[in-house]
Amino acid sequence: MFKNVRALMMAMVTVPVLLTACAPSGEAPKSAQGSTASGDKVTIQWWDSMTSEATQGALKKTIAEYETAHPNVKIERTFVSFADIKNKLLLGAAGNQVPDIVWIDNPDHQAFAAAGILADITKEIQQWGQADKYFSGPWSSTMYKGKNYGVPIGSNDLALYYNVDMLKEAGINPPKTWDELKDAAQKLTKPDVYGFSMTAVKTEEGTFQFLPLMYQAGSDISNFNSAGTVEAATLLKDMVSKGYMSKEVINQKQSDTVVQFSTGKVAMMVNGTWQIPLLRKEGKVNWDVVQLPTNKQGGTILGGENWAITDASKHKDIAFDIIKFANEPDRLKEFLKAAGRLPSREDYLMDPFWQNDKQLKVFADAMKVAKARAYGPNYPKISDAIQIMMQEVITGAKAPDVAVKDADAKIKPLLQQ
Repeated sequence: MFKNVRALMMAMVTVPVLLTACAPSGEAPKSAQGSTASGDKVTIQWWDSMTSEATQGALKKTIAEYETAHPNVKIERTFVSFADIKNKLLLGAAGNQVPDIVWIDNPDHQAFAAAGILADITKEIQQWGQADKYFSGPWSSTMYKGKNYGVPIGSNDLALYYNVDMLKEAGINPPKTWDELKDAAQKLTKPDVYGFSMTAVKTEEGTFQFLPLMYQAGSDISNFNSAGTVEAATLLKDMVSKGYMSKEVINQKQSDTVVQFSTGKVAMMVNGTWQIPLLRKEGKVNWDVVQLPTNKQGGTILGGENWAITDASKHKDIAFDIIKFANEPDRLKEFLKAAGRLPSREDYLMDPFWQNDKQLKVFADAMKVAKARAYGPNYPKISDAIQIMMQEVITGAKAPDVAVKDADAKIKPLLQQ
């Protein structure tokens, strides 16, 4: 396994980042080998990246309820920042210091499974009998070579947020097609307002926001060097070169975009489900949301996190029992509502909370066509090539067709491995 972990380290992160990420925020690493038993009490180590008061409250409640129902188990939850959790898990695996339960961003799941860091829980999943309740997109992210290495926690996808008052003043409706999007972006752009925004930052956030454009244009990573990908890249170039979108999107995270939108600096933005609680609480503009505009077809992307059990855990049976407990309907729904996530299960998504809320239903309906980033263990390198391509196009370093062709040369061999 150690050889595989080393390979994954090279694929996902650079050495300097790994070193600085070793101990986030003064937090001492905890060992799954330290999932010790004190008398008859077993300690289970749990890592996640939830930051808000509401999400942490929901998790603490679940943990407390499990411990009450199972007095022989102590769950030690550790917060690890989203930016650090991959690196910490990689370093921990190399040094045999990993938790029993870990939350993983779904596009990274297959890479960690291929490296031997995650436990194969195919048998446990079959005995549980709940797999067929999940949407195929999120479930596919937990699979590697026909075996199951996790359970989806919750999902999110992308849609188009728009400033209701700005569109009304400009006399336009929310765009449903790319042509309407480009026309709206032009009419909404003013000296102090950009008509459109998304992120093209050189992280997974950038790839996450580009891939839906590529899907809408009829392409995919499997045929990256195609007219559709070039068309999607050209859309970004034109938005920036015509002044409808800031060139600073190459440094702009999704959290930066929502701040600009919520303060009236951006008229339309691509962003995710999780921004709804923030906008409802802190937004200073009249806003609404619609599904992403279509081109040759519609399309959005699937985000979210998965539960996983590490292969080094000495208490896999208890860890899986905790996962099942946390996935019971009322308990999981309480967390998802707090987190601004959608259920990954079709039956849970039919809850009135998501179906009767006009804005949440936009995202809920898109779950049926949301595509997972399940492109194999080399996806981190593939994503990096896409991020570079986006930045080259937006900055004018390369023409869209050249940048796409160069990225494809890096991507093709990675898909074949």
